[in-house]
Order: sequence, then structure tokens, then C-alpha cells
Amino acid sequence: MQTRIETIAGETPGLDYHLVIHEFAGRSESAASAYLQAALHAGERPGVAALHYLMPMLAKAEEEGRLAGRVTVVPQANPVGMAQHLMGDHFGRFSLATRTNFNRDFPVPDEAGVTPWEGPEAPVFAERRLKSRLLEIAVDHALVLDLHCDDESAQYLYIPDALWPALADLAACLSCRAVLRWTGMPERAFEEAIYAHIRHQAGPDGDISHRCTTTVELRGQGDVDPDLAMADARGIYAFLVLRGVIEDETVSAPAPVADFVSVPITHVEMMQAPDGGTLLYHVRPGDRVKAGDLVAELLVRPGEPDGAIELRAPQDGLVLTRRMRRFVRRGDDVAKIVGVTRSATAKDGTLED
Repeated sequence: MQTRIETIAGETPGLDYHLVIHEFAGRSESAASAYLQAALHAGERPGVAALHYLMPMLAKAEEEGRLAGRVTVVPQANPVGMAQHLMGDHFGRFSLATRTNFNRDFPVPDEAGVTPWEGPEAPVFAERRLKSRLLEIAVDHALVLDLHCDDESAQYLYIPDALWPALADLAACLSCRAVLRWTGMPERAFEEAIYAHIRHQAGPDGDISHRCTTTVELRGQGDVDPDLAMADARGIYAFLVLRGVIEDETVSAPAPVADFVSVPITHVEMMQAPDGGTLLYHVRPGDRVKAGDLVAELLVRPGEPDGAIELRAPQDGLVLTRRMRRFVRRGDDVAKIVGVTRSATAKDGTLED
């Protein structure tokens, strides 16, 4: 393993950010390569913990000559966001400089195949230069995993529709409950930017079934402990074995979980709070609901007659996520339910800001 530290210049004199990159050398140029990053939303830590346990496995495979393809690991991909603390709270989802989600607005190739990279000397905020650099490192790898998490959540993946069911092996390796398939994400998230480059490299009729770009949602923000992290590390390791990056005869293809679902992203019901108040959930991530089932109560006027609003499932489905904080505003997202049919409120693009 070789480690290098790249400096991302800050916006004012004396301010710099350090991006730590680990490279594991594969012995074959023809083998698939992999890029793994975590904490692009800087406060999301399950992926960081998973890569902490995975890296020694990669080092052992490299030492024993079993690492066929090269692997690049960026366990903390957002040093800009990691520095954003205010009065004891951490803000790692949006850039305080540009007010942009750290997982939006990545550079993508235009119709002529030209990508508007913003290099180290570009006169733009550090967050934009960081995005260009992360993408530049990742685009020449066959397999790209961007590790995230939700608030409180079951394990699931976002996958370009064209890469399903080819990526069923990844879903099984990570014991995912769901895959959300998308066809267009105009916000240019990291996953979409990688996919745009894959499409450009392959051409209009090129086979991309051997490629991978996905956002991996490793449960919820509080699901950070050694057992879960080790299970995630072993799942990613198994996927790399199945894709020929690592050689390990002890690893076999796992079966998907029994109640696994794969649906278009438009099937997701984004339940929202009709008023401000305190949430009392009646379901957990991973539960099944029928249309009309009680999902949560919203205490608007606690203790008063009719002071609680019932939130009921709009259709049959799987409770995928729920909100971590129990005090919400009117219009806040409360839960994601993976429905059996298209949501009446479905829209193109990402589900949340």
C-alpha cells in the first residue's frame, strides 16, 4: 500500500485541506480496478468504519499476490466538510461556502466529451476543486463505490437502471433490502457523473455491464460499530472477489436477502410532515406496511384533543428510512417507503436536497 496526501488550497491565505489517498497495487493491468470512497457527506461515518476494516484485507491480498486489480481507497473524501463545525454542531452535507450539497454539481462531459475540470489553481471555492479531483481519480476505475448512509435506514443502493441486474451481486454481498434504479439525475451527483463518463467512454452501443457506479447507503448515521463495519467490509471484499479484483477461493456468491426489492426510484414515497411538531414513529426501517397503515404520529399540540396528526402509508411497501431527529418542521421529509407502484408525487432526480 502506498499513501499520498494531496493538498486542496483553501479560500484564504494559510488555509489548506488534506486529502488522504491509499493505493493498493494490482499485479495485472487487465484485471478490473476499484475506487472506494466514504464520507463525501462528511458527517456520514459508517463507510469510514467499513473501509477501516477493509484496508487490512486489501493489504493482505496485496502482500500475498492475490490482488489482481489495483484499488484506490479514499476513506474520508471530504476534508472541507469535515472542518465545518459551528457552536458544537457539525455540518457535513452542504458547503457553507457555496450552500451546495457536497454530492451535487460534479463535472460531467459535454456532447463533445469535454469535461470542465477545475484544477488546483482554478479561482473557485475549495469544494468545487475537491469535486473535480475526486472525480478525476475515480473515473479510470471499472468499479466505483461511493459509501454513504441515511438518517435511520435499512441497507440499500442507488444504481443506474442500465447497470441492473448486473449489480445484483453487489446488492447480495451487502445484504441490501432494496435497490433504487434511476435513469436521470440532473443534479449531477458523484454517481451520476461517473456514469456519464462510463457512457462516454463506452460509446452509444458499448457494453457497460462489467462496470459499476453506485451510491451505497450503509444503514443510518448512528449505525457505526465494529460488528456492522466488519460485516460491510466483508461484503465489499466479497464483491471485489466476485468481480476479479481479488483472488480468494474461500469467498462464494451470497444469495440476496429473502424480501429484497428492486424498483425504479419513482416508486419511492417521500412522506412529509404536514405541520411542525414531535414525531412518534409506529414503524421501523425494514418493516412492511399496507396502504393506510399508521407510520407515525405528529404531535402538533401535545395533550390537546386532536393535537396529533396521523401519517399513514400511501401504498403498500417497504419502510426504507425514517428521520433521525424527532422534531420537524412543516414540509420536512419524515420517511421513505418503497412502494409497489409509482408514487403519485414522483419526480425526476434525487429524492432529497
